[in-house]
Amino acid sequence: QVQVAESGGGSVQPGGSLRLSCAASGLTFSSYAMSWYRQAPGKKRELVAGFTSGGSSSANYADSVKGRFTISRDNAKNTVYLQMNSLKPEDTAVYYCNALGVSSTSWGLDYWGKGTLVTVSS
Repeated sequence: QVQVAESGGGSVQPGGSLRLSCAASGLTFSSYAMSWYRQAPGKKRELVAGFTSGGSSSANYADSVKGRFTISRDNAKNTVYLQMNSLKPEDTAVYYCNALGVSSTSWGLDYWGKGTLVTVSS
């Protein structure tokens, strides 16, 4: 059974930092492009940062987080991280982890975590 679980959310003041973690189990982690999405109240879910392959050589970022957020992954621990610095109130959202199959055996498989809430407020 595949499980994708986020952790590390919480409340932080503007300018602060948080690191989100996403642990995946029940799948071949290196066969999945891992990404972080977020959904703010009343808004559509949007891509925050994501790898384009099962490795970590190439990542895309939303323009709104470039230079502030960094995505990384540890394939030995089946975990992907999102380091968030210089947080702004507009970063407040539920953050979701996504695993998208990119290999011949995982192509088209798509798994989501339940999300973790990040609140940026003074």
